[in-house]
Amino acid sequence: MLRWSVTFFIIAIIAFVLGMDSVAVLSGGIGRLLLIVFLILSALSLIVGLFNGKTPNLPR
Repeated sequence: MLRWSVTFFIIAIIAFVLGMDSVAVLSGGIGRLLLIVFLILSALSLIVGLFNGKTPNLPR
């Protein structure tokens, strides 16, 4: 999801440079929305992991 957010921000920058303001605003808005969703889901995952009490099974 973070990769998609960065992709939409890059599309927004390219569209702005080329003069397509409406595409730039739309892509920037989508990128911002995906970034916010990513941050919320990451925070929820961290909180659930902390309250779960289990240690993560890390590969060695």
